[in-house]
Amino acid sequence: MNNQYNGKHLTTTQRIYIEKGLIDNKSFAEIGRDINKHPSTISKEVKKYRCFAEPINKGARNPCYRRESCQVRLLCEGCKTYKLCKMCFVPDRKDGCHAVCPEFKPKTCRRVRKAPYVCNGCQKQRTCSLPRAFYSAQQADLSYRELLVAARDGINQSAADIEMLDRLISPLLKQGQSIAHIYANHGHEIPCSRRTLYHYIDKGVFEARNIDLRRKVRYKTKERKRGTRISLAARKFRIGRTYEEFQKMLKTYPESNVVEMDTVEGGKGNGKQVFLTLFFRNCSLMLIIVLPEKTQDHVIEVFDTLSEELGINVFRELFPVILTDNGVEFQFPERLEKDKKGNSRTSIYYCNPNCSWQKGRLEKNHAYIRCVVPKGKSLDAYDQNDATKLMNHINSEARDSLNGSTPFKLSRLLLNHKLHRLLKLKEIKADDVTLKPILLDK
Repeated sequence: MNNQYNGKHLTTTQRIYIEKGLIDNKSFAEIGRDINKHPSTISKEVKKYRCFAEPINKGARNPCYRRESCQVRLLCEGCKTYKLCKMCFVPDRKDGCHAVCPEFKPKTCRRVRKAPYVCNGCQKQRTCSLPRAFYSAQQADLSYRELLVAARDGINQSAADIEMLDRLISPLLKQGQSIAHIYANHGHEIPCSRRTLYHYIDKGVFEARNIDLRRKVRYKTKERKRGTRISLAARKFRIGRTYEEFQKMLKTYPESNVVEMDTVEGGKGNGKQVFLTLFFRNCSLMLIIVLPEKTQDHVIEVFDTLSEELGINVFRELFPVILTDNGVEFQFPERLEKDKKGNSRTSIYYCNPNCSWQKGRLEKNHAYIRCVVPKGKSLDAYDQNDATKLMNHINSEARDSLNGSTPFKLSRLLLNHKLHRLLKLKEIKADDVTLKPILLDK
């Protein structure tokens, strides 16, 4: 006998075996051995999905379980006879005395009260005058599948809980916060899973709708670039700084802190300013610095200012390795890697042409900027104070990738605090985090 039960739901075939076993008057243990299920599973299945049927000879005998010993009299109003009610015949009363007796309790068969709980296999089922119960594999399987769907349909919350969730979730979603950030700070207040919460939003239960979720409405798939300018991979600024050499360096120095760098533009032709972004892989902190123009000189100026204000040693500690793309503003690596006095301060490496996924974490983080500054909108209206405000809100959002922590909190543990003081980095309260255009309403 195999006592290792798989714990899975009963199949249609197994239900057919159960019906056949009941007809053959097998015990639940015998049926369980045939289909490798515990006897209690068979018992619960039969009791749950059995169907009751009226007795064939209904009314042939008094169906009360006390009919042999009953001594009740005078049940009918105005009765002038002292006969036992069970012996009395009243033409207007079709169902006998049990229709008006408060002590009536229907008599049931032992097979229905106890195992096997059904009349399958009973030789008297065709002539029995008692209420009968039957187990049908087809009907049981149909009822099971209906229950399976119904159990997953609808909303398994009280009206009060739904109202509480709406007051908590909707305002935060409309501020541009993600479900991950909300759960990181209010998970103990939410009586359902994250997946269920998405389901409620999709069903329109809350004031917030799918449009308030960042990625529910997917971006159109862009056509993949097929080629690039000839000789880009062989240009002088890339020599000794390719992505393959970057990977070799990481194998040699696996504990190196890598910073990804890029620029974010507004609409083409409608503005000069751009955002310079720097992303720390070890803590997901993203810096945003306003550049008046997308030129090498302005990027070098930012590097010089940071190294002077932080000190060359702190700059080396914070930015030991920088990975960027092949943009024209980054094509002067010798000057970026050294300060005005010629002191080495960092190492620059370049992604392969048209391979932005090689610094994908920064590219993905740019989506936070686009939540506030839509693509195509000019950046000329924003100053460094606006960029700092945006940067602080982005870095204060909790992330699943950081186990519910925020980039700011992690950066306080891993990065030199001089950087926070210089760039005015501060944490925004969890419920005040806003990643919607209203944050920088210009």
